[in-house]
Amino acid sequence: MNSTIADRGAAVAMTLALCLANASPCTACFSIVVGKNVSADGCVLVAHNEDDSPPQIVNHHKVPRRTHQKGEMLTLGNGGQVEQVPQTWAYLWSEMPGMPFSDSFVNEWGVCVTSDNCPSRETQGELTDGGIGKMLRRLVAERARTARDGVRIASELVERFGYVASGRTYIIADPEEGWLFCAIQGKRWLARRVDDDEVAMVANTYTVREVDLADTENVLASQDIRSYAVKRGWCDSDEGKPFDFAATYADPASAAHPVNYGRQAIGLRYVALNPEAIDNKPPFSVVPSEKLGVTDLMTVLRHSGSGRSICSIDGRQIDCGMSEAICRGTTQTSFVARLGTQPSRELGIVYWVCLAAPETSVFIPFHFGIPDFPAGFRSESQRPTSEFFARKITSPFQPDPSQAFWTFANFRHKAEKMSNSQKTRIRAEAEAIEASTLLANQTATEGLHSAAPDATMKLLQALPANAYLSALTMMTENLASE
Repeated sequence: MNSTIADRGAAVAMTLALCLANASPCTACFSIVVGKNVSADGCVLVAHNEDDSPPQIVNHHKVPRRTHQKGEMLTLGNGGQVEQVPQTWAYLWSEMPGMPFSDSFVNEWGVCVTSDNCPSRETQGELTDGGIGKMLRRLVAERARTARDGVRIASELVERFGYVASGRTYIIADPEEGWLFCAIQGKRWLARRVDDDEVAMVANTYTVREVDLADTENVLASQDIRSYAVKRGWCDSDEGKPFDFAATYADPASAAHPVNYGRQAIGLRYVALNPEAIDNKPPFSVVPSEKLGVTDLMTVLRHSGSGRSICSIDGRQIDCGMSEAICRGTTQTSFVARLGTQPSRELGIVYWVCLAAPETSVFIPFHFGIPDFPAGFRSESQRPTSEFFARKITSPFQPDPSQAFWTFANFRHKAEKMSNSQKTRIRAEAEAIEASTLLANQTATEGLHSAAPDATMKLLQALPANAYLSALTMMTENLASE
């Protein structure tokens, strides 16, 4: 899948300035969920751009299984307490210190949890013991064996404590299913399953539209999700009519903002079988024109165009319309998660992570079977100060394998000032590194696993280091040519 994007730097800068001036409806993230039947790998895929204003840092950890004593309690951020379970699962953790809603997780069962800020119109949400926010996603990662189980865990926590933020859509997925769990300030929520044959995308406003609340195979919700909205005057009391969740609960300013519906629309047009049919009220999900792999999702996450854009889809040139940037000035990290179980969970669950805006950076794969992330993918445990952040990214470029985030952030700062032709070349070189890494991964898992699993694991554990070194070489050579 290829794409030709008209990149207009001044327009992108203007869009970013508008977003920073009105953070609530504009700023935050972008997510993709691919149903298992339209995934080239035969399992659910999840992709995500994490957008947060600097200064930031991103650390990566692998947390092992843990056992807990009977009667042990876990204290939430605002003081509430939860009974600990006897055993919590191992998980990969993308951590942004100091940010309450920016972490992402993939656990040993392939349950992935990430989120997008989606403001609601609720201003009277009930909280108990201070409510729950940051810990919601971690508890799902620690306790869920399936995505549906994760939805159950999240719903019980929201109904017990109340959700502290205005609203948010959590992507909770496993190898078989992808769910969008929509939390609303207080104790109400709704979750919608992504069809196995479709692709869904989220861009900072609720995307779940008309639903059948009786269809509990695909829709789950708090018991009074409709009656409460009727009481508040947000929707019609006629139970015979379809219930439009987004129209009912989304903050109107967020739902109508072009940066939000524009990003969702452009993302869906990249993959849709019928892109011309996607207008300024994008659907919840679309049937794709072809099965999608991890590199296709990287292409969408890299979209940085502004103004009218032409997308090449399945060999067809499609006018994608007004193109809001998906990869933006606030994109701090990005990932694509392959939630597979074949040939094993250790080899089939693959977390491709990008430690900067993906337009000019490289996705590096980590299999769940790694003992931990390299030391260079963990730095400070606290959010950096503005002065420290500025010093790190403006200093002369010195590729340092022991400081992965700062190396990529420093290069990103310098790449932002490059010409469009130079950015295009960097992107092509990054994609070549990823393609080579993907081929090496396929060769190792398909050719060696059955005969020599230990040798396979050693090869796969070497892949991130090899990709990282290739990325360092690419960055060094491009800066030397400037």
